[in-house]
Amino acid sequence: MRRRDLRPGSVAAWALVGAGALLLVAPFWFTFVFATHGRAAIFNSPPPVWFGSALLTNIDLLTERLPFWRNLGMSVYVAVLTTALNLLLCALAGYAFAVYEFRFKKPLFAVVLGSMMLPSFLNMIPSFMVMDVLGWIDEPRALYVPAAASALGIFMMRQYIGSAIPKDLLDAARMDGCHELRIFWSVVLPLLGPALGTLGLITFIASWNNFMAPLVVMRSAEHYTLPLALRSMQSPNNTEWGALMAGSAIAMLPLLVAFFFSARRLVAGLTAGAVRG
Repeated sequence: MRRRDLRPGSVAAWALVGAGALLLVAPFWFTFVFATHGRAAIFNSPPPVWFGSALLTNIDLLTERLPFWRNLGMSVYVAVLTTALNLLLCALAGYAFAVYEFRFKKPLFAVVLGSMMLPSFLNMIPSFMVMDVLGWIDEPRALYVPAAASALGIFMMRQYIGSAIPKDLLDAARMDGCHELRIFWSVVLPLLGPALGTLGLITFIASWNNFMAPLVVMRSAEHYTLPLALRSMQSPNNTEWGALMAGSAIAMLPLLVAFFFSARRLVAGLTAGAVRG
């Protein structure tokens, strides 16, 4: 380290950052450690801080209590469909708001922004009533169709397209004879990589971790997503915490891998549209 980096202020700052990093990493570490220990070992004092040998036993307990692999597949299915629909529909809506002039454009965009400020629990009862009328209760479509487009996604796409896509490029495509959908698909969409990557990661994480929507509309254990399935394992006196930690560790792995490979794109996408309000 350079001499100027050894000043008391710098050392204190680095110590504070290190302590914060440890606090953030500790829950993940103990989840993976506890996944390899039984319930008795987890409640020892002090608790184990290194891996044990009970991982396969915990996974066996997990699959005895739950249709765990089916729940995992349901989570993947719902999260992937929700993400794909969000990317397509939010990109289309953001493109329309950024490029075209039409009647009630500003009021409609204000409604989109206003919906971001409403607590999500306010729409639980109306959403359940609509799903019941449609006959979608205990169906996966009750999870991914209502989440097919998000206000945050529309806002992100509108900001990014408005700041990163020059209108001269669109005019040149029109002069070459491209119709509007061809312009969007062949000209605009390939340029939306950072924004689509960011929105895709945010949407996938939100769908993967979604607990309230499955709780409201899902009835059979085979159709539970992972958060709801793992919650159903808990009971006042008979919770197999080792098995629950093993399930939680497996549920976290896709998110950690996705974030590891897309962290740089996430930062680029979040800051790309900041130059234009």
